Amino acid sequence: MNITIRKMKETDFGSLHTLLSNPDVMKYMEPPYTEEQTREFLEYALSDEPRVYTVEDEGKFIGYVIYGPYEEDTMELGWVLLPEYWNKGYATALTKKMMEMAAADGKKPVIECDPEQTATKHIAEKCGFVYAETFEGLDVYRQPDACKQMNEK
Repeated sequence: MNITIRKMKETDFGSLHTLLSNPDVMKYMEPPYTEEQTREFLEYALSDEPRVYTVEDEGKFIGYVIYGPYEEDTMELGWVLLPEYWNKGYATALTKKMMEMAAADGKKPVIECDPEQTATKHIAEKCGFVYAETFEGLDVYRQPDACKQMNEK
């Protein structure tokens, strides 16, 4: 496993559309994307301040990560991977890598997911996150010290 997180490129369009148009991938997010929706998503990812980045393994597109501001002192972490990379440790490795990025940025990591998305909950808990709250219909997972600080406010 040789994972790289990089800014998206125009050349990611085909692979990105394969990912975003897959009903299994999109099950807990939105309806599968059309080519036009994928183009809009890619344009956003190409912006000066993207929140989504391409993930490659050995130079091959495997999906994307979400890494962006959530609250003033937190960064949202997430991943969307092609099905052939599910259940192989990629999401856990990406979560740990983004946790390191957040720490380097002086931020606390947060993971949000659909309440029925058991795989994401499992990965969050495996990486030391705990359920903190439900916000706008999504379950929010934080590191235990962040939960404690929230409860003290």
